[in-house]
Amino acid sequence: MRRRDERARLPLRKSLLGRLLTVSALVAFCSVAATAWLAVQTTSGAIRQEQGQNLSTDAEIYNTLLGYAATHPGWEGVDGTVRELAGRSQRRIVLTTQDKRPLFDSSDDSNGTSGASPADPLPPQASAVVDPLSIDTVLVPVTASTGADRVDPRAVGPFLLPAKERTVLRRASTESAECLGAAGIAADIVESPSGRSRVQFVSSETDRSMEMKCLTSYAAGPTPTEKKALHALNQLTDACLKRQGRTGVKLNLDMSWDRGYGSEGTDTGLPAALPTTGAGLTKEQEDAQQRAAEQKAVEEKAALARATKEKAAGDGRLSPAHSSKHDRAIAACVGSARREQLTSYVAAPALLFIDSTDAAAGVPGFDLSPANTARIAGVTALVLALTVGASVIAGARLVRPLHALTGAAQRMRDGMDSAPVPVGSDNEIGRLAAAFNDMAAHRARLEEQRKVMVSDVAHELRTPLSNIRGWLEAAQDGLAEPDPAFVSSLHEEAVQLQHIVNDLQDLGAADAGALRLHLEPVRVDDLLGQVAAAHQGLAETAGVTLAVSAPPGTPRPPLLDADPVRLRQAMSNLVSNAVRHTPSGGRVALRTYVTDSGDKVAVEVADTGSGIPADDVPHVFDRFWRAEKSRNRSTGGSGLGLAIVLKLAEAHGGTASVVSTEGLGSVFTLWLPVTRDETASTGPEAAEKDRGVQGAGETPGQP
Repeated sequence: MRRRDERARLPLRKSLLGRLLTVSALVAFCSVAATAWLAVQTTSGAIRQEQGQNLSTDAEIYNTLLGYAATHPGWEGVDGTVRELAGRSQRRIVLTTQDKRPLFDSSDDSNGTSGASPADPLPPQASAVVDPLSIDTVLVPVTASTGADRVDPRAVGPFLLPAKERTVLRRASTESAECLGAAGIAADIVESPSGRSRVQFVSSETDRSMEMKCLTSYAAGPTPTEKKALHALNQLTDACLKRQGRTGVKLNLDMSWDRGYGSEGTDTGLPAALPTTGAGLTKEQEDAQQRAAEQKAVEEKAALARATKEKAAGDGRLSPAHSSKHDRAIAACVGSARREQLTSYVAAPALLFIDSTDAAAGVPGFDLSPANTARIAGVTALVLALTVGASVIAGARLVRPLHALTGAAQRMRDGMDSAPVPVGSDNEIGRLAAAFNDMAAHRARLEEQRKVMVSDVAHELRTPLSNIRGWLEAAQDGLAEPDPAFVSSLHEEAVQLQHIVNDLQDLGAADAGALRLHLEPVRVDDLLGQVAAAHQGLAETAGVTLAVSAPPGTPRPPLLDADPVRLRQAMSNLVSNAVRHTPSGGRVALRTYVTDSGDKVAVEVADTGSGIPADDVPHVFDRFWRAEKSRNRSTGGSGLGLAIVLKLAEAHGGTASVVSTEGLGSVFTLWLPVTRDETASTGPEAAEKDRGVQGAGETPGQP
């Protein structure tokens, strides 16, 4: 049975354990995947936000220090600015020279210029280089429009205007703005880092004629300070061009230059002054006068351009003023001249180190935003819903057959007939349902057998009791004399009643495991001879030949550890049953032999009687079972003999079996285990010795 159960063990993919593991793994996978996805999304967003905040803070720090360097000739006095930036950003800010000599450290309580080393080491790489003559357009994108020289527009140097010149320029710009406002053109006044005021239009869609009129009417040319600075810059630029073998240029105030047609120096980069309108002119006259002035200026420039082109054509090459390479060379010289001119007005380049302070390091990098909190709550709810849904589905599939089994068990407890539980798939619960159905069917059969047994016991007891009561009432009424025949009849009925009670007692003891056996070494062939001798008279009365057969050369069976009384009782039941069902002239043969494996002894009782129908063979060892249903005493006993035979054989560690063919006879066999010590003594020498003993012990009537 154990081997059959092992072979029938379910594969893991079909078992309940496998399904539970699959559901658990699926839920765990979904939870881990959702958690990982949520962590990646939230962390990535937080990191991007933190990086953006850090970059914004770094850019603000850099731009502030860059402005300080552009407006101061040195780093003295920068400590206040650095402390303010460090306090606002909660970052450590360190400025050093390009050879990493400290200028100021926001984490150092001592004077920043003292050269004292800070407590914490600097990062291995500087965050930026603070150089107003070469700005980092990544940290300060708005300064990308400063041009190729990358000079901070706040670094004006000698172009910084005094208050008096600023006032004059401010007044001119105000008058231009008022003129434009009167003409319906919105304009604002903005001031450059040098202090020069200029007009800035709110909209690009303006009346160009009125725009030119207002700007030229109140135009203010370069101030003395600007002329002086521009002259010095022009000299530096011309020196640079001269070293390259190129001609000099005339720089304008906006750092543009003449491309050839302004070589006389008349083009200052500002619009040409228009004649001042006279008093008493009409609107039409003023417009005509303005158009004539503009046309004249255009014609003069065109004539000058043609003359320059003709001169260059005579030399066989383009004028350097019209060469793109010449423009690039001029731009490079202007840039180098500006840096040379501004060097003494701005602070020297410094390395900027930005690091987290201890206070900032103790603060979490980011807080969960409402969007991230909502996302976490949503994903958690989704995973929880999926988990609950999967658990409900799996639990319903598991609990449904268990409910059916519980209901069937309760109906069985209440004594009701329970319908078979539906068997689902081939898994643990399906097999449990199948086992429950088998148990219910077996219980029903046992209940039926119990009812039949009670009925049979009542019948078996009723017959002798009725006979005894009838004879006693007859004697009491004087209808029967208590002679020896009367007493013999009562004694026979009492013996039969005692026999039934003893059989029931033996069966009850065997069922309870309380059947007492007095084991001792016995020779089964000796017991078989004794049983044959005891039943010889019964066989002769029935006209049946009873003999113990032992073919020549058969070794004598070994000793058995058995209870000789109980073993003789089992053999007697088989022999009496065989004689009873064998017709006159038939034969009952008894024999014993050792099986081929040598571990069992077989005791056979074979008859040539009527045999047993094939449908009845499985029931011959059932209690109170009789092939003859009328339960006539002349054709059978109580129906307990064969059941007792089986129980006695099982008590000795063996069993009983039957092979029968209807009309030819039956063979009942007891299978008894051999004592281990005796197994080794069943060789050829023991067989030769036992053969003589068996021959001397043959019972009468043997062939």
